[in-house]
Amino acid sequence: MLRHIDEHPQDDLSVDRLSSIANFTKFHFHRQFAALFGIGVYRYVQLVRLKRASYQLAFRAEPVIQIALDAGYEGPEAFCRTFKQRFGQTPSAFRQQPHWTSWHDVNEPSRKIRRSIMTQGMPERDVRIVEAQEVRVAALEHRGDPNTIGDSIRRFIAWRRTAGLLPRSSATFNILYDDPDSIPPAEFRLDLCAATERAVPPNDDGIVAKVIPGGRCAVLRHTGTEEGSPKRRSTSMPNGCRTAGRNCATTRSIASAFPSFPTFRSTRRSPTCSCH
Repeated sequence: MLRHIDEHPQDDLSVDRLSSIANFTKFHFHRQFAALFGIGVYRYVQLVRLKRASYQLAFRAEPVIQIALDAGYEGPEAFCRTFKQRFGQTPSAFRQQPHWTSWHDVNEPSRKIRRSIMTQGMPERDVRIVEAQEVRVAALEHRGDPNTIGDSIRRFIAWRRTAGLLPRSSATFNILYDDPDSIPPAEFRLDLCAATERAVPPNDDGIVAKVIPGGRCAVLRHTGTEEGSPKRRSTSMPNGCRTAGRNCATTRSIASAFPSFPTFRSTRRSPTCSCH
């Protein structure tokens, strides 16, 4: 049921509709949902929709009224009022300068539910070993608290637009060196990369040229979602490779390090995680 809600935020997610999908009476469904997840179904649906709306505000340029309609509100007034109640910022203020720390605090309940309930294994049939080719990239190196990755993402998106390296023509690579749950926040490392054969000119955005070396990688084939529509995506992970005499850190999806990174912004090409 949680997966259905997450994958269909624009659909009818009323208690009547969800209870019919779960094949329960609405009263029994509501009681079971709250008892199992520690949060009411209405509150969970609202968090999912507001989280998606915050992605659109932070990383896209849709008008607030369109974002409000996408989130299930009849107009911007009710949406703005609820958004400010939850996140302590109006949608316009959040778009200008998101307060990520309070954002994470608000979304922590739903994050805990996902991590404890929505676990998914990796069937062996969905994993294959490939020889990956070397890829030259322009990279923004995020170092420090994972809760502030959103600011790095915004800077990287702005630079890509200026440089003309949009996702439709330049593959995206999110390179994670560390598990954010096992190290101090100040030691967390992540690179946001865009594939390019062009030289990276000097800039004030912290973008540097790097090379993702070729090598033996495990490719996981899994079902993802983009704006509520199921899609097939592949994710590559290092398979025991070494660079500069150093073992690669376990590569995880960027959502694990920063739950606010929007799945609906996945590149049109298959997003690939790799390592240095």
